[in-house]
Order: sequence, then C-alpha cells, then structure tokens
Amino acid sequence: MSILPLPVVNQALFESVARWFTEIPHSKTIGLQYVQGERGRATMKIDYRPDLIGNPKTGVVHGGVITSLIDTTSGLAVFSHLAESEAIATLDLRIDYLQSAVPGQTIYCTAECYRMTKNVAFTRATAYQDGLDQPIAYSVGTFMRDSNAAILK
Repeated sequence: MSILPLPVVNQALFESVARWFTEIPHSKTIGLQYVQGERGRATMKIDYRPDLIGNPKTGVVHGGVITSLIDTTSGLAVFSHLAESEAIATLDLRIDYLQSAVPGQTIYCTAECYRMTKNVAFTRATAYQDGLDQPIAYSVGTFMRDSNAAILK
C-alpha cells in the first residue's frame, strides 16, 4: 500500500511564506530556492557558487550557508501545518555535520515538522546532495509559535 503525501493545510499561506523566505535579503544573497512542500515536510536548495565557499583551498561551501538552509527549511516545514499566519522563531537548532559538501554540487535540505504543540513546533532535517541516504548534516530544532502575531496578512 502506497501512502500519498497530504497537501499543506493552507496552500496560499504556505506558498506566500515560501516565496517570502526566498526573498528576504539574507536568503537572496545565498540563493535559497524553494523546491517542494507537503503537509509536515518542505524541501529547499542552494546552488553551488564560488562566493559561498568557506575554505578556498577545498572549495567547500561554508557551514553557515548550510545552517541557514536547514533553519529556513525547518521553519517552512512548520508552516505546512498552519491554517493561519503566525509568527515563529527558532528556539533551538542542533546540527550534526557528517561530511563536507562536494564542491560544485547543489545542496538540498528536506525538513519535517513532526510535532506541533500550542507553543512549540518540533523539526528534524537532512541536508544532502546525492540523496537522503548520504547526508551532509542532520538537525533537530524547536520553533516558538505565536498565533497572536501574523507574519503575513
């Protein structure tokens, strides 16, 4: 039996947040791009560029770029569950870097929001290039929820 992914709760909200997340100055600078979303999951990517290199000798993308990718994708996964706009903020983000990204290749992140409470959303994410089974980094995160403060109207 195949389990089909569920659509995000509010498609218009999710799409507007995905667009907004890619258009904020920091995200534009690093070239963050939305790939896809479904209820509980989001995928984003960053294409390799020389100006994102952290170590000129190896050509490896800087860890801060990967952190931004993971944090933003995790936040977007939270929005896949929301019916209405609300403010969220990263409370905690733990990242285990497992291997360097291969220079010249796109880096993807797929994040899952696996639990929502009234005040906190819980996420886990994987950054990868060739597939989820060859991760660059794993993360777990928590996000504060404030339903009294809409980010987009």
